[in-house]
Amino acid sequence: MILGIETSCDETAVALVTQDGEVRSNVVASQAELHARYGGVVPEVASRRHLELVGPVLSEALERGKATLDEVEAVAVTRGPGLIGALLVGLSAAKALAWSRRLPLIPVDHLHGHVASLYLEPGALEPPFLCLLVSGGHTLLLDVRARSGYHVVGTTLDDAAGEAFDKGARLLGLGYPGGAALDRKARDGDPDAYSFPVARVPGFDFSFSGLKTALLYVVRDLPADELERRRADLAASYQHAIVRALVERTRAAAMELGGQPIAVVGGVGANSELRAALADATLAPLPLCTDNAVMIASAARYAPAIPFPQYLALDAYATAA
Repeated sequence: MILGIETSCDETAVALVTQDGEVRSNVVASQAELHARYGGVVPEVASRRHLELVGPVLSEALERGKATLDEVEAVAVTRGPGLIGALLVGLSAAKALAWSRRLPLIPVDHLHGHVASLYLEPGALEPPFLCLLVSGGHTLLLDVRARSGYHVVGTTLDDAAGEAFDKGARLLGLGYPGGAALDRKARDGDPDAYSFPVARVPGFDFSFSGLKTALLYVVRDLPADELERRRADLAASYQHAIVRALVERTRAAAMELGGQPIAVVGGVGANSELRAALADATLAPLPLCTDNAVMIASAARYAPAIPFPQYLALDAYATAA
């Protein structure tokens, strides 16, 4: 059994997953309410909260999994990318736990973790497939040929899709977390009320900065009462433009790669319009779209383990190589 720890941003998560991909427990403590007063994640606040939560979350994960540390054979942890202070809390906890019990440590790339959320039982997905990874910090198209890794075929040239959702929600005064708030508001609006641009860039890359600017100009030019009346239409039209960009580029890449099956992972993978537009794709389960430790433990099954005590000098990294 693998014990996974995830603290890359503002979720403190611990999970137990067997080598066969059975999820024994999945505990996530969100800090969304804590950061809502700031309108976004404050790195220092997130790091301090991880310090407070990692112990209790670990205890709850063991209790829910009806397991003890004696049954854990390896400890997996997110090494990066993410907020460096937050990552170091999880990495330090994982080192201490592994070292105290003479266990191997398996450092996991956060992005590989998202893809590995598709490899769990029941219904584990087998490569090859094209994976759309969309989150607050990343928008990637990945050619997945083996469970141990992937090849990047497309990325964003500026904002990630999740960041575009959050910034759009902030412009529309919809609160935090922005992506979920905008999705809810869009259900009451007309996606064709406004025509927002979808960037055309070379290859299979994405760009959302122009779309964000277009929304800014519309919001700026509307009187306050008109903005209030059209808020749902703006949310629906803005969301439709983001989803259209994601879907068009994903389907084009899948055809270029020989008609590969499509999968969707990451926090934006919980968006209702995106899930409807790619209903024929393999979609990560909703509880595993946002950051969690199940995906980290799952990825650890296909990543090299570092034996005791060689991992003590291991460091985290904030950005992907």
